[in-house]
Amino acid sequence: MTATIDINSDLGEGYGAWQMGDDAAMLAIVSSANLACGFHAGDPATMLATVRAAAARGVAIGAHVSYPDRVGFGRRPMDVTHAELVADVIYQIGALQGVCAAAGTRVSYVKPHGALYNTIATDARQGAAVIEAIRLVDPGLVLMGLAGAPILAQAAEAGLATVAEAFADRAYTPEGQLVSRRVAGAVLHDPDLVAARMLRLATEGVIAAIDGTPLRLRAASLCVHGDSPGAVAMAGRVRAVLEAGGVAVRPFAAARPDRPGAR
Repeated sequence: MTATIDINSDLGEGYGAWQMGDDAAMLAIVSSANLACGFHAGDPATMLATVRAAAARGVAIGAHVSYPDRVGFGRRPMDVTHAELVADVIYQIGALQGVCAAAGTRVSYVKPHGALYNTIATDARQGAAVIEAIRLVDPGLVLMGLAGAPILAQAAEAGLATVAEAFADRAYTPEGQLVSRRVAGAVLHDPDLVAARMLRLATEGVIAAIDGTPLRLRAASLCVHGDSPGAVAMAGRVRAVLEAGGVAVRPFAAARPDRPGAR
């Protein structure tokens, strides 16, 4: 049986005349696209153009929801109330759902961005708000989260399907957490090194932590950040090495048809 894995990237993160990354090139490589929904980046025209391009390539689309933090690019933690976070996530998913409907496709999953992603990985209170928002919008949506993090079990207990992801271009602590971006070596830049790490993860379920400790992770999706320098070359190298190693790259969540009970 052929091993399969998904490659995802954060896309649609431009704003107005300001562009970030090469979305067109990344969409030729990845199998899933996390679309910014306007709170940390992204504007309506960028969202629509990126969704159309993703749909044309058969790339699965996820809502990349965030704290309301354009200035900090969604990377600053916020102590928001439960009600505010539920509403913010509903609003962002709803915006992307409308854009997807106009482009003849739909949202398949939700991946929180930046500080929100890191916070809910272990913060059950904010995690509960994100889970509630997803269930209120469409309980058939999949929640993408950090492999090994408590949020995945919390979401599964609430009835959501989940997918665990690993980060191709980020270093890990021996405990399985992402190394803070403030620490030297937290972001990886060597495409060959990154690709070799991801092939080992996809085939053996093992990745080396920042101190060299073998770390066992079960991940169905690999993330290459679209805003990193050399992101396209890195993503392309990761895909090429995976496929050469016998690992097929496919979306974990194909565009779903309408189902009874979906809201």
